[in-house]
Amino acid sequence: MTNQLAILLGAAIVIGLGVDWQYFDWANTIFLTRKLVDLIEWMQFWR
Repeated sequence: MTNQLAILLGAAIVIGLGVDWQYFDWANTIFLTRKLVDLIEWMQFWR
């Protein structure tokens, strides 16, 4: 991964979080975080 690509991806994530905060009051981030926690717990079951 080049530095330019890393900066671009980082900026896209920051912009996405900013849009979610400004327009959706963190609803999408909270939803995705909860689903990620569920996935991690499910994966631990198989370990």
